[in-house]
Amino acid sequence: MAAMNICRTMPGLLAAAVLVASTGMAQAAKAPKAAKAPITTEITLRHALQGPARDLLRKLASRFNDEQKGSARLLLEDLSALGESHRLPQLALLDADDSVPFFQTLPRFKPLHKAMAEAGEKFDAAQFLPLIVEAVDDPNGRLQALPLGLALPVLFWNKDALRKAGLNPEQGPMTWLQLQHLAGALYDAGQLCPLTSSRLAWVHLENLSAQSGEPISARDAHGVMRLVLNRMVDVKHVSLLASWQKSRYFHYYGRADEADRKFISGECAMLTSASSLAATAASAGFAVGVAPLPHYDDVYGATPANLLPDGAALWLLAGNKKIEDKVAARFVAFMLRPAVQREWVGATGFLPMTAAALDAVADAGTTRRLLSRKSGAARGKHGYGLARQREIVAEELEAVWRSDKPPMAALNEAMRRINAEAAIPRKP
Repeated sequence: MAAMNICRTMPGLLAAAVLVASTGMAQAAKAPKAAKAPITTEITLRHALQGPARDLLRKLASRFNDEQKGSARLLLEDLSALGESHRLPQLALLDADDSVPFFQTLPRFKPLHKAMAEAGEKFDAAQFLPLIVEAVDDPNGRLQALPLGLALPVLFWNKDALRKAGLNPEQGPMTWLQLQHLAGALYDAGQLCPLTSSRLAWVHLENLSAQSGEPISARDAHGVMRLVLNRMVDVKHVSLLASWQKSRYFHYYGRADEADRKFISGECAMLTSASSLAATAASAGFAVGVAPLPHYDDVYGATPANLLPDGAALWLLAGNKKIEDKVAARFVAFMLRPAVQREWVGATGFLPMTAAALDAVADAGTTRRLLSRKSGAARGKHGYGLARQREIVAEELEAVWRSDKPPMAALNEAMRRINAEAAIPRKP
């Protein structure tokens, strides 16, 4: 009987089940579909920053990513922790001369003015300071990269080392002759490395020309731009450096910024290098003095303050996806905000890109220099042979340091090689 009752109730239960199921399906059909998660576009920025600059870049990248609300993300890639990698990033903050150590190759870069136009981002080249533009523009005056990490050449000294040698630690030398006397006094007091320098071609030849009122490039009788390295002041200066090197007043450690580390470690007492090193030098463990790059006071028409900015810029690599270039362009626009610029300049010591950030510069002399309309020097252009030019100069100067060539012969050979290569048509 019980079995019969169950059989009799089965049709009713089955109908109820079907009704519940169909009702649930209908409700599910009416329910709105869950929104798809936004697709995140990731781009990588490779850099070699240290100290305060690295810390601030991390904070700014995080702030930029928050503004993207999950649609895009900027990843930072520290060169010192990269190891062996042949994968190229979308962005790189580097001195263009350092392309090979950055990428293990020579990649192509996409001009910044072109990327910003394609992305539809507002980009007014007129907002940039003229001296800053000269360091990163192409021969037609268009910006190739964002000049985030530029600096001026200066002289640093270890105040503790000078004090220990019985010298005035507060007064830096103004001329190269005064620097020679100071280096000699340090050496006599037992300092094994009185003076060193980073990026010799930029500091000691390009800026020597600018200070002396002599353009490093000039047009020949046929209207072709030629490099000029064998004027009297050029030969005089390299000869002076060579005499210091033989006297152990001056030590050469490499073509890039190897000398910076020798100064920060306390091994060398004085250094000519980029002004942006000041932010790192502040935590070196000793008091640091900073002064403008020395000059020759016996050169007619000299303009000691006429210095050429140079250094790291934010370069966009070619071959990215269109959406990646768009995200990169948004980051460029973010870094150009006046408030972000002021924060960047104040923490890193890099030069401001626009007048909107000039109030973040503490040194009045630097501000006056940056407000100059032009440098008065015919500058080489990154991507148009400048890196190769500096490489050749470094090779020939190294022959001088080894005593393989006299200064004039080395400069003549550097000039011959550079001008011969420049005569060969090339694509940027």
